[in-house]
Amino acid sequence: ERVSFMAKVLVTMPDEFLNKVDGLADSERCSRSELIREALKNYMRRLSKQQLKNASRNAEILEDILS
Repeated sequence: ERVSFMAKVLVTMPDEFLNKVDGLADSERCSRSELIREALKNYMRRLSKQQLKNASRNAEILEDILS
């Protein structure tokens, strides 16, 4: 059985932004931490997809140069 531990992280943000985060968490019926975790996961997925697209485009450019 695998036990998963979570680390605590201190993040600073303007009060106005935090109020928006809390409002969104309330409307999504989740905790602030859960909302931020999901937002970061989505950001990382998008970034990975963009990096793959860039790598693919770079490979196409290199292939064109070498052809």
